[in-house]
Amino acid sequence: MPLTPEEPQIPERAQGPRATPTAGHAAATPRPVPGPRPVPGPRTAATPRPGRPGPGPARPAPPAQRSHGSAALPQASARGASATAPQIQVIPASPEGALDAAEEAVDLLLDSGRAPGDVLVLTTGEQHPWATHELSFGEASYWAQHDAGEDVFFADGAAVERARPRPVVVVAVNGGEESAPARILPTARERATALLIVCGDPQRINSALGASV
Repeated sequence: MPLTPEEPQIPERAQGPRATPTAGHAAATPRPVPGPRPVPGPRTAATPRPGRPGPGPARPAPPAQRSHGSAALPQASARGASATAPQIQVIPASPEGALDAAEEAVDLLLDSGRAPGDVLVLTTGEQHPWATHELSFGEASYWAQHDAGEDVFFADGAAVERARPRPVVVVAVNGGEESAPARILPTARERATALLIVCGDPQRINSALGASV
């Protein structure tokens, strides 16, 4: 028999309670229950400080350098700066350990707030791996990075005459000719406008600079 309006048909597939519409009013369509809002993901890690010059986009990554924790820069001896001369710090190191000591000094300078473009690193013996890597792409692009002055720059001490002045110059006495410190250090002191750090044998360094530092 046909159903009357008072006997609404409930489909068998319907589940759950169903609201009875009030007389004279249409049944309200149930609003969907909002789900939980997506939790924002963690922020990406901060960009590492630019303490190292990076190669161009098409170049492979340069040799990795160690990172050191923040600490006071060791001062084996120091001479106060004057209006025309930079402060000089000497860090005792063997020829084999001079480059490592220079890298650590740079890391500590950057950790203390010194801008990467303020620092020039020179070597008396074997070049820093970064310099060797960048020179493989040609001297023009290599020195262009020096002229840009945006990052720490590593160079052979023999090229100190070409280097522009920077607030901090770090010299690693890591071998080379016996006369290398005497040839490089006086000019390196001229290029440093605020601080000269020399890592190596203090006696050779004092002799090369012509003063007890």
